Amino acid sequence: MAAMLKMVVFALFIISVSLGGKWVGAQVHHVVGDDRGWDPASDLSSWSSGKTFRVGDKIWFTYSSAKESIAEVKSKEEYEACDVSNPIKMYTDGLESISLDGEGVRYFASSKAESCRNGLKLHVEVLPQGGPENIPKVAASKGTVGAVADGPTTPSGTAHLMGSLILLAVGFLCYVVGV
Repeated sequence: MAAMLKMVVFALFIISVSLGGKWVGAQVHHVVGDDRGWDPASDLSSWSSGKTFRVGDKIWFTYSSAKESIAEVKSKEEYEACDVSNPIKMYTDGLESISLDGEGVRYFASSKAESCRNGLKLHVEVLPQGGPENIPKVAASKGTVGAVADGPTTPSGTAHLMGSLILLAVGFLCYVVGV
């Protein structure tokens, strides 16, 4: 039994070392507007406050496809003017999962001009994967009002790495002691 336990602990040690910290960049799924989703009654400024978006995360839009659709636009000017006449992409299915594959700014707006002018739009700055040395910025706009994120809403990669290292150290200690 002790030999089997040693083999399991050693295998976990090898796997942890071979991963080389790949668990650090955990993907976060953000549901825009939480329970309300993408809806004219949503307060996207409040929702986005305190959120940090990083490369590798996903944002999810949920909405009634019979009443709404979402346009991703190219520029801040199009976003602020609610000009969705030449979008990068239109989202019309009612449930959209959008991967944040690269750093930079992404602009999403309601395809209905009135809803957009009433604040149904979201401006997201996608930050690189990394730690707290990056200053997170996320803004959602109701008209031209914006909100800046306060900081990460999920444990940082450092916390995940530290937890893994503690587990690894305990496992290695059990192996050495012969438990």
